[in-house]
Amino acid sequence: MATFAGAWDVSIDTPIGTIKAVLDITENDGAIQGVGRTDKESVDFYDVVADGNRLTWLQNVTTPMKLTLKFDVTVDGDSMTGTSKAGILPASKLQGTRASAS
Repeated sequence: MATFAGAWDVSIDTPIGTIKAVLDITENDGAIQGVGRTDKESVDFYDVVADGNRLTWLQNVTTPMKLTLKFDVTVDGDSMTGTSKAGILPASKLQGTRASAS
C-alpha cells in the first residue's frame, strides 16, 4: 500500500485556469485525513477511501464558487497524478509532488 502522508504541492488544470494548492495528508492507525489549502481557503477532506496506491475523497470549496470536488489520485513514491471533478464539469487533471513526509 502506498504512503499518502505528507505535504503535497499540487497543480490542478481547471477550465478557469491552473490552481496551485497544498494537500496536507496524515495517516493514523489506517485512518487517512487531509486538508486542501490554497491562498484563499483551507478545506477538510471527507469520505476518504484508500485502495492500494489510489486515494479518493470529497471536498466542499467556496472559492471561486461553492462546489463539491471529487478527487481521484494515484501515488507513486513522491509523485501524485489524477483528477479533480466539480459537478457536471469535465474532470481537471491534477499532478503533484510530495514536499515533505508527515
